[in-house]
Amino acid sequence: MMRIKQGKPDYLLALTVFLLCFFGIVMISSASIVTSQERFDNNFYYVTHQLISLVIGLVAMVAGYLIDYRFWKKISLTFFLLTLVLLIAVFMPYIGREFGGAHRWIGIGNQLFQPSELVKLSFIIYLASWLQNRGEHIREFKTGFIPFVFLTVVLGFLIMSQPDLGTFVVILGTAVITFFLAGAKPVHLAIGAVGAAALLAVLIKVEPYRLQRFFVFLNPNAETLGAGYHINQALIAIGSGGLWGLGFGQSKQKYLYLPQAHTDSIFAIIAEELGFIRSFFILLVYVFFAARGYKIAKNAPDAFARLLATGITSWIILQAFINIAAMLNLIPLTGVPLPFISFGGSSLIINLFAIGILLNISKFSSKSEV
Repeated sequence: MMRIKQGKPDYLLALTVFLLCFFGIVMISSASIVTSQERFDNNFYYVTHQLISLVIGLVAMVAGYLIDYRFWKKISLTFFLLTLVLLIAVFMPYIGREFGGAHRWIGIGNQLFQPSELVKLSFIIYLASWLQNRGEHIREFKTGFIPFVFLTVVLGFLIMSQPDLGTFVVILGTAVITFFLAGAKPVHLAIGAVGAAALLAVLIKVEPYRLQRFFVFLNPNAETLGAGYHINQALIAIGSGGLWGLGFGQSKQKYLYLPQAHTDSIFAIIAEELGFIRSFFILLVYVFFAARGYKIAKNAPDAFARLLATGITSWIILQAFINIAAMLNLIPLTGVPLPFISFGGSSLIINLFAIGILLNISKFSSKSEV
C-alpha cells in the first residue's frame, strides 16, 4: 500500500494566478468601458460580470484544491464523455446558442456556457489517465500512436463542427506535449506533425474566411478595411503604445476601432495603454507560471499527477502564446482568450478550477511505502 505525504501547496503559483486575475479585472474595466456603454448604457457591465465569474472561479479553485487529484483518475472517462455530450448539445434547439455563425454555447435564459472550455480540462484529465494506464505501450504504433490519433480526431471533429479552430489548436498542442512527455517515440510525433499540418491546411482551405485570414497574415496591409481590419487595428494599438504606453485608460483603439477589445484582443489594449516594457512583464509572469507548473509536474508523486500537471500547465501557456502571437501577427489571427485576463466567464472559471487541481498536486511531492 502506498501513502503519499501531504505538504504545502505552491503558494507562488497561486499568487501568480491571483495577480493575473486582478490585472485582468483592471484591464477589462478599461478596455470594455466604451463597448459596455454603447451596448448596455452602463460603463461597468462587463467588468461587473467578470467579477462575478472571478468569485465563482475562486470557489471552483478552492474546490479543485480540496479534492484529491486521484479522484479525477477514477472518473476521467465518465467526465470526458459527459463533456462530449455538452459539445453535441450546442447544436440542440432551445439549448444551443449561435452567434455569428458559430455554435459554441449552451444556455438557459441569458446565462451562457462554453462547453469547449470544460472539454480542455476533461480531455487533459482523461489523457493523463489513459497514458498512465498504457504505460510502455504508448511507444508502440498500434497500441499508442493510433489510439492517440483516434482520440484527437474524434474530439477535433466535434470542436471543428462548431467551428472553433483556435480551441482545436490549443487542445491538439496540449495533447501532443503531454503525449511526448509520457514517452512517445519522436518518429511517431513526426508522422503526426505531418498529418496535423496537412489537416490544418485542409481546414484552412475549405473555409473561405480561414483562407482569407491566412493571406492577411502573410500580407496584413493588403485589406486594411476588409479582412485585415482586425489585425491592423491591433497592430496600430500595439505600435501606438511605444515603450511606456499612452497611460491607463487612454486607449484610442477601444473606441469601437479594435474588435473584441476586452476579450480576445485585450493584449493589444494592454500594449497600447501600458507600453512595451510593462506588457513584456506580463509575458514574464506567464513564463514564471510555466516554471512553477512544470516544477510541480517534475516533483509529482506518480505518473498520472505528472501528466495531469504537465497538461494543465501546457494548456494555459500554449493558449497565452497563441493569443499574444496572434495580436503581434506572428501567427494567423484566431480567437482564443488570454488566460485569466480576457473577459469570459466560462474560460475564467474553468481555468481557475484547473489551477485548483494543480495546487492539489503540488501538495504531494514525495511518497513512501508502508
